[in-house]
Amino acid sequence: MAKTMRIRRGPVRRAGESAYGLLLVGRNVLLSGVVLLLLTAGVWSSWNTAQHAMLTKGRERGTVTIARCDAETCTGSFAPANDAGTERPKVSIDKSVTHKTGERLLVAVKPGTNEVVRTGWAGILYAWVPFAGALLLSALVVAGGLRMRRTAWVIGLLGVAQLGVTFLLL
Repeated sequence: MAKTMRIRRGPVRRAGESAYGLLLVGRNVLLSGVVLLLLTAGVWSSWNTAQHAMLTKGRERGTVTIARCDAETCTGSFAPANDAGTERPKVSIDKSVTHKTGERLLVAVKPGTNEVVRTGWAGILYAWVPFAGALLLSALVVAGGLRMRRTAWVIGLLGVAQLGVTFLLL
């Protein structure tokens, strides 16, 4: 039977290895928090518009006919889809969800305002564009900081796919 040699590491080396391990764990925890913060911020900023585009039951819904556009918004008249809504001569919508004057869009009115939000798949996906941007930024942190390249590719491709489908539908 062969005798195995046992090498003992000194206390300074053991402490150094423990400190390095703690630094690695700390880096992973910190960067995971950054990824979580980015994704939470994306959801938070998307939800302001997405709730009106997705949860239309009980909201005033109808169509808007685009009459005029300026640099950031378009205005037009709102015709309600049912008798519960009121006709409005002038409502505003974000210019990036419409292409030309005379276009008719399905919309929901933000409560208490004369601002409308596009509904349907195009409106829902457009509302979640900030979250898609957060996915793209998170992919960079996951790949570079956490060294999880496959996961980063999946996250990044989800963000790109969502942006691509959104702009195809608009």
